[in-house]
Amino acid sequence: MTLELSDDPVTRIVTIVCMVLVVCGVVPVAAGVYQYLLLPFHAVKNHWKRSGPYLPRVVVVVPAWNEGAVLAASLERLMRLEYPPDRLRVFVVDDASTDETPDVARAMAEAYPGRIEHLRREQGGQGKAHTLNHGIRAALADDWMQALLIMDADVVYRPDSLRRMTRHLADPEVGAVTGYITEGSQRPGPVARFIGYEYVTAQAAARRAQNVLGVLACLAGGAQLHSRANLEDLGGEIDTTTLAEDTFTTFRTQLAGRRVVFDPTAIVRAEEPESVRALWKQRVRWARGNVQITSRFRRVWFRPSRRHRLGSLSFGLIWFSVYLLPVAATAASVGLVVLHAIDQVSAIAVFRTLWWVAVVAYVYVTVLTVLVDPRTARRTWFEALTFPGIGSLVVMVAAWYPGLWDQRLPSLFGLEVSPTGRSVLLYLLYAWPLVAMLLAWLVRAADGVTRLHWLANLLLYVVGFGPLLCAITLDAYVKEARGASTAWDKTIKTGKVVG
Repeated sequence: MTLELSDDPVTRIVTIVCMVLVVCGVVPVAAGVYQYLLLPFHAVKNHWKRSGPYLPRVVVVVPAWNEGAVLAASLERLMRLEYPPDRLRVFVVDDASTDETPDVARAMAEAYPGRIEHLRREQGGQGKAHTLNHGIRAALADDWMQALLIMDADVVYRPDSLRRMTRHLADPEVGAVTGYITEGSQRPGPVARFIGYEYVTAQAAARRAQNVLGVLACLAGGAQLHSRANLEDLGGEIDTTTLAEDTFTTFRTQLAGRRVVFDPTAIVRAEEPESVRALWKQRVRWARGNVQITSRFRRVWFRPSRRHRLGSLSFGLIWFSVYLLPVAATAASVGLVVLHAIDQVSAIAVFRTLWWVAVVAYVYVTVLTVLVDPRTARRTWFEALTFPGIGSLVVMVAAWYPGLWDQRLPSLFGLEVSPTGRSVLLYLLYAWPLVAMLLAWLVRAADGVTRLHWLANLLLYVVGFGPLLCAITLDAYVKEARGASTAWDKTIKTGKVVG
């Protein structure tokens, strides 16, 4: 691609600015491809060679706030783990629940005396972190506990998952281990299937790559195992001032010089939201937490250290590519639209180059993701293909076949597109990433109307799950700036997880 800059200094400056904005849109794509290029190296650069059979005495802390529908099944599965019964205790921390959670917890404690303990918090509603700390303090009260597992009340561990995680703690340099959370409903709907595919990209793939880099962005909230030494170094509690206590703990562990490891073979099934509104509520909390983490650790970014890898250039690029993805997509859209207004030829050339890069990245990432987790791929193959949205796939085709939409297809039906219509179409193609994020709000609105639920699902596939997550992140930016409530507003679960 070659561009000729105008002789007019103002036009030249605007053109250069537009080009910079478009390049901003390419950076997250490049960062995603970079992570996937690291995947094959996980076969040789991993922590398994330093792990070994190790079965420490483990306390499992289960925070429970109105989890009566799912708690009994989760606890029963814990009791059937392939782990020595005399080395496993479960603390159910009841956060002043108002449903049958206390009754379920007491009944399970009676059924498994000495193995399950019910801890009741009379003052609830302070947040998940406060609930977890109640259990952590109880676990640290004596010397019995050697490792502590934090999980969610609705998740189901595969029988061998815990011992696969504890083996990494045989290495004293490891402070924490996390497993692979997968969508586990028997008949997931469109939203849950999209989440299932997303978890392959964000965990099975991305965290393998981070293992290769020697740095991890986040311990999964429903599957984080800590050594006792690591918890004590953290002050015997986790942070209660952010909405991303799991990420905060991950960062602090690594800043202290301890390793954090992801084990993709330690599989944990979880029930995920079935509606866009439930997903939106969940992910706004997560995204706001990332905003807080980014600010709290601002002195770490891009400052290499011999003690940890959080300040490395590669990790910073990966983190900010996700964190600022909505900004990058908006910048690219604005850059192309403005460039078209001053130089149509250059705008078309830049548009084609940008989306050709997107096409190559899309094909490479999708194929590799499907290969990483074939089981999930069989359930979510259509969501894998439409993850960026059918609208984005149309734009990709437009980049591959110039003139298809405004010339060739209309001619097949005896139609003719006017110059004005052609410009409008080009502007729509250029601005599609921004348009898709705006349409995501329409998906959310339709999802809230019972009779329009079918329309919400249809629009979800048109808009794409990726743009939907970007819109949620933008909403999180706004809510965090406004100082919205940070109460524990959990997603309602119904116990649909299967092993």
